[in-house]
Amino acid sequence: MIILVVNAGSSSLKYQLIDMKDESVIAKGNCDRIGIDGHISHKTFDGRTLNEDCDFPTHTEAFMKLVDVLTKGDASVIKSMDEISAVGHRIVQGAEIFDKPVLVTDEVIQQIDDLKELAPVHNHAHALALWACKKVMPANVPQVVVFDTAFHQTMPEKAYMFGLPYEDYENYSVRKYGFHGTSHRFVSNALAQALGKDIRDLKIVSCHLGNGSSITAVQGGKSIDTSMGFTPLDGLLMGTRTGCVDPSAVTFVAEKHHFTPSQMSEYMNKKSGFLGVSGISSDNRDITAAAEKGDKRALLAKDILVYEIKKYIGSYAAAMNGLDAVLFTGGIGENSDDVRAEVCRNMDFFGIKLDEEANNGCRGQLKRISAPDSRVEVWIVPTNEELLIARDTLSLISK
Repeated sequence: MIILVVNAGSSSLKYQLIDMKDESVIAKGNCDRIGIDGHISHKTFDGRTLNEDCDFPTHTEAFMKLVDVLTKGDASVIKSMDEISAVGHRIVQGAEIFDKPVLVTDEVIQQIDDLKELAPVHNHAHALALWACKKVMPANVPQVVVFDTAFHQTMPEKAYMFGLPYEDYENYSVRKYGFHGTSHRFVSNALAQALGKDIRDLKIVSCHLGNGSSITAVQGGKSIDTSMGFTPLDGLLMGTRTGCVDPSAVTFVAEKHHFTPSQMSEYMNKKSGFLGVSGISSDNRDITAAAEKGDKRALLAKDILVYEIKKYIGSYAAAMNGLDAVLFTGGIGENSDDVRAEVCRNMDFFGIKLDEEANNGCRGQLKRISAPDSRVEVWIVPTNEELLIARDTLSLISK
């Protein structure tokens, strides 16, 4: 049973080919610069690589190249696409229409595209990729879509509603949706397994920290609240995103700069966050290096992030009336021991006590980093969204 997992962006198409017999990655790669010029990077399980400039006017040409690379040449891993049992696609926005994975049909693709107003950067690109995949893949190969927002559909109304007039929810679907749901679902279940406990008995705060960051309260295996909102812009300070900002500050700044709404959106999504505060970079590694040299704005960017994470942990512990574990995942969460240390420092009121030695130098491995006497366990849990999409795909087609 071999499953192809696809994660399409507006100008990219990432993929992994996974053998579900042992959940090993056969090959992975990325077709990027779609609609600009084109490039593919590809790597096999045994270390063979391919890097090639291509012509990718649309996602269809990228899919055709993907098929070519997988089946032909020195970096091929299968003889034909008939060896693939199914394709699983990551979709960012499913709104209230999709609360679980579903099989791809023409109607489903159109529904995904119809939601592009709620996720303009992502959903139209997903739809284009789905149409392209239908053209290229054998007709007998089932395809499945897995939604980032689906995990958060368990949030109660009091958590997902905004204080706008209710008609905006009824007429325009304005509400909190939350994102990174596939990651939060994967890592919270992986933590429960590592603890040897039933996830239905656990209260977890899951911290997915990267260029995009979100924090989710997971109670009994279900999302009850999350930091990202109507779009992925809300919540924590991120690489280039503002995180939570007073709406009046948004309109004030827009007027000062004479921005249109779309220009203000670009300003908040692409020019803010770590980049905007530090003036240096959107990458946490660059911010850390500058902070270590005493750059005040880089230090401020890190301080803001750490402070906001602490506040979310505290508020979600209150919302769940308890806390069993905090987990860190994502590029920053898995690899930045200084961010983890700062978050856990002075959190003894919540029963959080870090094992500094266990945390130091720890990179991307499943590991407990809390002290033996810490009442709340703290873990690093590497995320693997592609594997979860493959599992969901296998589960659905097996039915």
